[in-house]
Amino acid sequence: MRGNAFRGAPYGAASMLMLSLLATSAAAQSSVLSNVDLCNGKDRSSPEPQIRGCSELIKSESDNTKVLAIAYNNRGNAYTSQGEYDLAIEDYGKSVNLDPTYAKPLNNRGVAYRRKGELELAIKDFDAAINLDPNYIDALINRAEILEQQSDHSGALKDLDAAIKLQPKTDGAWNERCWARAIVGDLQGAVADCSEAIRLQPSAAAGFDSRGFAYLKSNQWDLAIADFNAALRLDPKLPSALYGRGFAKQKKGDTAGSKSDIAAAQAIKQDIAAEYAGYGLR
Repeated sequence: MRGNAFRGAPYGAASMLMLSLLATSAAAQSSVLSNVDLCNGKDRSSPEPQIRGCSELIKSESDNTKVLAIAYNNRGNAYTSQGEYDLAIEDYGKSVNLDPTYAKPLNNRGVAYRRKGELELAIKDFDAAINLDPNYIDALINRAEILEQQSDHSGALKDLDAAIKLQPKTDGAWNERCWARAIVGDLQGAVADCSEAIRLQPSAAAGFDSRGFAYLKSNQWDLAIADFNAALRLDPKLPSALYGRGFAKQKKGDTAGSKSDIAAAQAIKQDIAAEYAGYGLR
């Protein structure tokens, strides 16, 4: 999978409902409210404060199934962020069991399965989340990314079209559709989509990286290099931008620059050359 996919905590949605659920009944209980803040992710110094806050709420709020469901979901997100996917999947499962109508833990469990490489289980969870909430943008984008990985580009484009229609200001959806369009050869549409993603979020490397890829596919080496330079200014260790720039430099005859960029990309992502060969860039 390409280097700029699944950015950050990829559409793993937390819930802020817990504060409104608890604030009225527990206004005088400062320790409980502190745990609410922690479980909602107020302290971003590391995942540990969120895990601690959610764990305390799970112990203290056993009679409120909605609060428990949210606490398990949010603790699952904290586990996911530190790579403890099995613990996260366990928590998301408990959240779903407590509230089968709660779509977020289904989406988030799909994220954890995706990171483990269990794509069919991930798709199953994204399907379930979308069935519960057909307007769930995050789940649509997440499912589209896996469909792209499985070479179901028409399915991915359908999900991304729906996401953009529902929420036109979601830069991630424009960026993903840019990538999907570039893969299927709609290069003009791809560049337009990436340009919109960049307009919406000019401080994100992903839009420049994906537009650079679209320019690679259309043999516009100088434009590709300019976009990869912009992406690398924002994220100097983005392997897809390093590899893409190296590829473009090679096509322009800059052998030394090409070797340097490609070696840097492969040091971060060993199989990136095979990945890009699969995209038709050999």
